[in-house]
Amino acid sequence: MRTLTVSGHIDQGTTFRVRSFPNPAHPFVSFEVEGAEITISLLASTGSADALRSLAAAAAEAATTLDTLTANIDLQAADHG
Repeated sequence: MRTLTVSGHIDQGTTFRVRSFPNPAHPFVSFEVEGAEITISLLASTGSADALRSLAAAAAEAATTLDTLTANIDLQAADHG
């Protein structure tokens, strides 16, 4: 990855899209994360499919962690309810 740091909040309205650019000289895909006011595009050239797979695995791990955090908050609220 090259140099850029961006942060944003994703929510249920966030959309995700993949666009293919099959240019014979330099084929790549764009993975886009789009919210109400911002779009983040990650460009992946040939040979970087494993990086996208790692991104997908990290996203799945983050979702599982968020589910666990949500469940813990719900349990704490029930204990104090």
